[in-house]
Amino acid sequence: MPTDIVRYLTHPQVQIDPDVPVPQWGLSPVGRARTEAIASATWLAHTTQIVSSGERKAIETAEIIARKLGLMIEIREAMHENDRSATGFLEPAEFEAVADRFFAEPQLSVRGWERAIDAQARIVREADAVLARSRPGDILFVGHGAIGTLLFCHHAGLAIDRAHDQPAGGGHVFALTCDTRQVLHGWRKMEDALPG
Repeated sequence: MPTDIVRYLTHPQVQIDPDVPVPQWGLSPVGRARTEAIASATWLAHTTQIVSSGERKAIETAEIIARKLGLMIEIREAMHENDRSATGFLEPAEFEAVADRFFAEPQLSVRGWERAIDAQARIVREADAVLARSRPGDILFVGHGAIGTLLFCHHAGLAIDRAHDQPAGGGHVFALTCDTRQVLHGWRKMEDALPG
């Protein structure tokens, strides 16, 4: 009997606006088109729950898929990306440097960012709370790259390391078995994800 699957999907490309707080950024036209293109994918066919971060880009991603599947979305505010509000918007090169340190020094608050170990504990707690309900069908979490990587590292038994981060561009998915939390596959582009 096939086991139910838990998938964690990161939002794809966003509309970057330095004048808008990052959690309020929405999907770019490319990100929206990518999500609409995969909303009917076979790997989503057995999804019965869609659980989203409260950030706009994640909600927009989840809503596109939920509309196609005829499902409601559940928003869990504590599934947000690692808290970077201390720095606000950073230019790409500076952001990448700080993100490198976030993963490399998980027990430290890099420039006031939430510590990676705290962010990991938070996302594991949120995912566990959903999985504890033991509802039938596949579960789709919709969130973000850094926090998703921390969840992946936890379930894969890996130390926190940016080597396990999703590739650039967003719109990637990893999968676990619902019952044993065994990793079925690491990050794949959502266009390349498989049903099982």
